[in-house]
Formats: sequence, C-alpha cells, structure tokens
Amino acid sequence: MDEIHIPNDATYAPFSLTDVIATAPLASRLLLGLTLPGRVLSAAALGMYATSAARDWLRRADMRWIDFQEEFGADVKTLEEMPREAREGEVHRLAERLERNFTDERIPRSRLAREVNRELTEYMAGITGQRVHTSSEIRDFTLARLVFPFAMGVCDVVSGDVALFRDTGIFEPHIICHEFVHRKGYWKELHAQALSYLALVSSDNPVLVQSALAERLHRQLKAIVGDDHGAYHELVDDLGIREELRDELHALRPPAGAYEGAVSVVMKRVYDERLRLTGQNGLSDYDVGFTNFLWTFSKSEDARQDGTQATV
Repeated sequence: MDEIHIPNDATYAPFSLTDVIATAPLASRLLLGLTLPGRVLSAAALGMYATSAARDWLRRADMRWIDFQEEFGADVKTLEEMPREAREGEVHRLAERLERNFTDERIPRSRLAREVNRELTEYMAGITGQRVHTSSEIRDFTLARLVFPFAMGVCDVVSGDVALFRDTGIFEPHIICHEFVHRKGYWKELHAQALSYLALVSSDNPVLVQSALAERLHRQLKAIVGDDHGAYHELVDDLGIREELRDELHALRPPAGAYEGAVSVVMKRVYDERLRLTGQNGLSDYDVGFTNFLWTFSKSEDARQDGTQATV
C-alpha cells in the first residue's frame, strides 16, 4: 500500500493564518496606533500560509484521485432523481435504524477527529490503493464563522485549516469527516458528503455509523421540504423517535437571530452562485444531490464499488 503524507503545516499554527493575515494590520492600529507592526505580522503569516500551501500541493501531485463516475456510477452531473415516495420510505427506514441502534456515547473532539481521519483514510485507500495521511487538527473558531453564520464547519481548501463552530452532537463525526475530505484535496461538496457518509457508515464504530445515518436522515428531510422550516420540524416530530434524536434534528434548524438571518440570506446566495461557477449544482448538493448520489450509486450496474454501501 502506497503512503503519502500531506504536511498541512498551517493547521498546527496556534491561530488561523488567514485570520492573522486579514486582521493583524487593523488590530495593530487599534492597539498600538501603528499599522506597521500589524503589516509585518500579516506578511509573516502570509509567507507561512503560502509555504504550507505549496508543500501540500506538491505532495498531492502524487495522489491517486477517486473517479466518482467510475467507482460509484454517479457524479455531480450524472445523478438520477430520487422519487418522492422512495425518499419518504427511506426516511422511515433511517428513523427505525437510528432508534434501534441508538447510542449516547460521546467521544472527545480531539480523539474523535483522529478516529474519523483514520476511517476516512482507510476507506479511500480501499478504493485507490493509497493511504493519504493528513492532519487531524481542528479549530473552534475562525472569522469565517461571521461570514457564513449558517455553516457548522469550514475548511480552507488551500491551507487545509478546519474549524467547527459549535457542538453538533451526533452529527459531529460526519461534519468533521466532510471537512477532512476537503483537507485531503477534494473540494466539491457532493464528493465531501458522499465520501464522508460512505467512510463512516462502513465503520465498526457505532458512534460513527450513527452520525452517518443521522446526516442522511437530516438531508433527506431537507430534500423533501426544501426551505420550509415549519414543515421540517413537523416531519421530525412525526418520526416517532426518541427525544434525544428528535432534539438533535430540531437543533440543526433553529430560528436565526437578526444578524444571522440577514447575513445568511445574502451569503447563501453568494455561496450557491460560487458553487455553480465551480461546476457544482449549488447548495442543493448538500442534500438533494447527496441523497440522489446514494440513490444512483445503489442502482448503478456500472459502479466498481458495491452499491449495497448506499442502501439502508
């Protein structure tokens, strides 16, 4: 088995280098009345950022990339639309499986990140024959939280820096894994959703499996109701699942505060357009695209991988 180690040096810095680059001159002006110290610090951070990114890029040159169409019989532009009745049936099967196998075990974030990274690395290696080792570091905050208040986590695909913005309970393993897929070099959101789900659901760890199934249920509910918050919460209440699971699903779509509501409306449109300009289907790849991918993969006769991975 080939082994590749991507340094991800920027992820080990005590602060997000992008935050330092952006804020150091202003902070220096406010605290010292001078901009020069901040500019010097910003320039130093930019140098570290660029050096780290260059080293990562050079190591990725030897990666064997997953061809999603060949391996899974599905990719961003070749998805088959999942029928409404199939979605509703899957929702009930997912709810029953989550209820039956519920675990309240919680793994500390630092250890969870290492376990998730290991599962993802091994799953990808099972396809490519190559282990791509990356950092397991996670931050609790970056300035991206202010720009994307609707996001639960973020990855700077250039530096590999990953941040989680809040405790997301049983969904946390999937969110971490999604961002780690980006860290390994896959920047499309559909690819991150798919690889994260398939890596975790095939794990022997019930906490990771539960997270994958819960994410699939959450995205299936969103695919059914769209942006109708009220309908989403009604569907959650109608599932007949235990309170712990119900509360976790409700918590994913809380009422937005004044700032979050205003910024989210604007930034969601901007982010959706950015995804489309980069050859993706937009924000729908997180839910409609993701669930359509699993549906298409499960029915494909051409996929090299076993389609039962995508069944419930």
